[in-house]
Amino acid sequence: MSVTRSAVTGVGSFLPEQVVTNADLAAIVDTSDEWIQERTGIKQRHKARDDQPTSDLAVEAARRALIDAGRSPEDVDLIVVATTTPDMTFPATASIVQRKLGAPVGIAFDVQAVCSGFVYAMSVADGFVARGLAKCAVVIGAEEMTRLMDWTDRTTCVLFGDGAGAVVMEPREGQGTTADQGVLGFALRCDGNKTDLLYVDGGPATTGSVGHLRMAGNQVFRHAVVNIAEAVTAACEASGLQIADIDWFVPHQANQRIIKGVGDRLGLDEDKVISTVATHANTSAASIPLALDAAIKDGRIKRGDMVLVEAMGGGLTWGACAFRL
Repeated sequence: MSVTRSAVTGVGSFLPEQVVTNADLAAIVDTSDEWIQERTGIKQRHKARDDQPTSDLAVEAARRALIDAGRSPEDVDLIVVATTTPDMTFPATASIVQRKLGAPVGIAFDVQAVCSGFVYAMSVADGFVARGLAKCAVVIGAEEMTRLMDWTDRTTCVLFGDGAGAVVMEPREGQGTTADQGVLGFALRCDGNKTDLLYVDGGPATTGSVGHLRMAGNQVFRHAVVNIAEAVTAACEASGLQIADIDWFVPHQANQRIIKGVGDRLGLDEDKVISTVATHANTSAASIPLALDAAIKDGRIKRGDMVLVEAMGGGLTWGACAFRL
């Protein structure tokens, strides 16, 4: 039976020029390169300029993804931006991206699920593309997490960085089997009872300010390993896959210990796990497309491979998606 699936046809990413090393942070907060690497695996992160809003990063990533897909901005009829750091309270950053990209009038909106945002955004775009409501969707994860840092809190300020990644999603006909190109299945979750474990202590309807990121790191770690593994298993079941069928595991790049913990729990070969956390740090919703693009560009992930992505973030939200590239 013929089915229409949404397929990832192009991938692109962008990182701000400024690199902040662990040594740079050690000069302003009580920490060290050894302390950071031992606990997180992070060596450096990128930081946006003061005059470089999230939309600028998003647009550049989108342009590169469109080039990779052989498409132009004129082809785009859906833009979904996953971000925790929008340019403004409103309009949606996606609206600004549409204008800067030069895309025609179409659908554009933001999705907010923090670090899980890109997985959520892919699921939203999949609903449009697979149902024939969009023919060329650009899904972007773009973040400037350094804007939310309390630079006196060494437990959080060393973890995050800025960047953007994007994918183009287009309809592809398949036979309804796991051999089809495109998205095969999702598993999305949220537990609002755990909002106090990872949050920003500000907002327009509470403090009237942006606020700073706060996190109960040890508790987030424990929930991450268990919850992500469950979502990955559920996404595989929804897709008709076994863990052994996964060619590449592209996790949210939060912490190398979490990445390893999830991989071990799932029984994944380390060679199948993509990690860019050492050079990107945690870029929230941008981390999955950044890592995906890096692994495609260096030749590891190839067309036809089965890819599984996952993330967990504030909310707590978490989720996973399986697709054949």
